[in-house]
Amino acid sequence: MKKAYRVKDNREFQHIFKHGKSFANRQLVLYYLEKPEQNHFRVGLSVGTKIGNAVKRNQIKRYLRQAFLELEDDIKDTYDMIVIARQPTKNMTFHEIKNSLLHLLRKKKLLKKK
Repeated sequence: MKKAYRVKDNREFQHIFKHGKSFANRQLVLYYLEKPEQNHFRVGLSVGTKIGNAVKRNQIKRYLRQAFLELEDDIKDTYDMIVIARQPTKNMTFHEIKNSLLHLLRKKKLLKKK
């Protein structure tokens, strides 16, 4: 994922938490905030230490980044999003994580109409 597509700054994370909306399923929590002036979406990822060791947390983040990369053309451009992984993600495959993410994006209508 390109650097322009990432939310890295702590102030931006806090702003999205405070002013954005959230939605969750058993595996992931999605915070999102619309920014009409943006020309592409941005994503921040958070995987807590309770989920596992560094290897497992980095694997989950790689899975999430790859899922966003594959869905890049389908996601609406004007949103900042933060995805927080929950405990069940440590036992999930890439395709299960991608389907869970797709479920959240569909429910909140963050996908472009085809």
